[in-house]
Amino acid sequence: MRVAVLGAGAWGTALAVLLASKGVPTRLWARRKAQAEALKAMRENRDYLPGVALPAYLYPTHDPEEALEGAELAVLAVPSKALRETVAGLPPAPWYVSATKGLFYGEEGVRTPAEVVEALTQRPVVALSGPNHAEEVARFLPTASVAAGPEDLARRVQALFSGPTFRVYTSRDRRGVELGGAVKNVLALAAGMVDGLRLGDNAKAALLTRGLKEMVRFGTALGGEEATFYGLAGLGDLLATAYSLHSRNRMAGESLVRGVDREALEARGVVEGLYAVKAMVAWGKAQGVELPVAEAVHRVAHEGLDPLAALKALMAREPKEE
Repeated sequence: MRVAVLGAGAWGTALAVLLASKGVPTRLWARRKAQAEALKAMRENRDYLPGVALPAYLYPTHDPEEALEGAELAVLAVPSKALRETVAGLPPAPWYVSATKGLFYGEEGVRTPAEVVEALTQRPVVALSGPNHAEEVARFLPTASVAAGPEDLARRVQALFSGPTFRVYTSRDRRGVELGGAVKNVLALAAGMVDGLRLGDNAKAALLTRGLKEMVRFGTALGGEEATFYGLAGLGDLLATAYSLHSRNRMAGESLVRGVDREALEARGVVEGLYAVKAMVAWGKAQGVELPVAEAVHRVAHEGLDPLAALKALMAREPKEE
C-alpha cells in the first residue's frame, strides 16, 4: 500500500512518520516548495516538529501529482480554512482519511471536514480523531484514536494506523466524532483563558464540565450520538487539549487574555478554535440555542470583550438545576 499525506505541518508530519515507521511507503506533500526541499535535505521538519527524524519510507514532495501517484488513499492534515482550496486544487484520491478538525457554517448549516471533502470529491471519507498531540505521536508515546466512517473503510484505517503506541478504535458516528474534535478546541480556548487569568483549578474544572455539557447539547442537536462525546473524540480529546502544554488552542486562550492579538497567535499555525467558535455561535443564534461558553469565548476572541466581564456574565446566569 502507498499513502499520500497532504499537509506537512506538525500533525501531517506525525501521521506520515507513524505510517512510514511501519514500512508503509508514504509521500508527504508540502504546499511550499522550500519546505519540501528542507524536509528532503534535513530529514526533519524543523519548522513544526523539530527533533523527529523522518523514516526512510517517508518521501517529502511539493509536486501534488507525485504525492498522489499510485496512492491507495490520501490523508488530509491541513487547516480547516485551507481545506476546500487544497482538495479542489489537487488530483483526486480513491478515498480519504480526514485528520482535520474544524467546522464550517453556511446556507446548508454546519458541515464537518469529512462532509466538505465528500461533497467536493464524491469519494468516501473516514475521519480520524482523538487525544493525539503530534509531538507525542511522532515520538511514539502511547495514545488512542477513533476512525469513523463506513465500517469497511474504518476497519482498514484501524489496521493501517494501529501499532504498539497508537491504538485505533472504530465508530460509525462520523459526524459525532468530528463535532467533538471541533468543539473541544473552543473549550480549550476557554480553558486557556482561565489559565491566563489564574482563576484556579476549581474554575477550570467547572468550566470544562459545563463545556462538556455544551458539547453534548450542540453535538446531539446536529446528529451526533451522545455516547460519542464521552469517548476518545469528545471527552478524551477535550482533556488532552485543555490541559496540555502542547495545545495550540489552550495556549491561544491564555495569550488572548494577556493581550496578544490573533495575528500573532497564528504566526506559527492556525488556531482552529477561533474558527470553530464562529460556526458554533452562528448556528446557536440561528437555532435559538444557548451556548454560553462558546458565546463567551466568541465575545472575548472576536468582539474584544474584557475576559473578566465575560466571566462575570457566565457566573451571573440564572441559577438552575444541573
